Amino acid sequence: MPRWASGPVGQPAYWQEACAGLTDADPAMAALVARYRGEGLVGQGDAFLTIARAIVAQQISVRAADSIWARLEAAVGTVAPAEVAARTEEALRGAGLTRQKAGYLRDIAEGFVAGRIAPARWQDADDEAVVADLLALRGVGRWTAEMVLIFHLQRPDVLPLADIGVRRAMTSHYGGGNEMSVDAIEARAERWRPWRSVAVWHLWRSLDPLPVAY
Repeated sequence: MPRWASGPVGQPAYWQEACAGLTDADPAMAALVARYRGEGLVGQGDAFLTIARAIVAQQISVRAADSIWARLEAAVGTVAPAEVAARTEEALRGAGLTRQKAGYLRDIAEGFVAGRIAPARWQDADDEAVVADLLALRGVGRWTAEMVLIFHLQRPDVLPLADIGVRRAMTSHYGGGNEMSVDAIEARAERWRPWRSVAVWHLWRSLDPLPVAY
């Protein structure tokens, strides 16, 4: 197994327990859990893939990110460190990436190939230690690090407050159409502990025809 493929695969073992806990804690979330019963977050076990997909998705819509990702796959084949590192930034830009994102992706791919990025050490680190490690990478901000926590490491209690989808869904399901402040979202999410990642997945799912995946 490649050293970057060091995360859980499939649905988290805690998913059903988390859904039951959210159902008991919050009637609005209970409705979302019931609506999407049988679905859930699915880990792919590949840290590089999660980071790459998150970088592609930074500050653009889900639809635009999916389109660029498909073009990237067509350009490089398997989106893996060696394949991405072997391409020039110009080739990556040809897939629809901005100059900055192409540079970020290639730098991170080279870091994986050289062994400077070692996701196996994240398994036993707490959430903030993982975030700190990821923030040292060029092009990775807190939101991208939180996607790694949720999708690659499947940490159960992550709340990405800067996520546009979370804020849109909260406005719809909890704000009566009125935009909620970050403080109000954080306060409402207290009742979801220790399953905030699962609640966030349901918020995302309510916005898109297919489950979000990184």
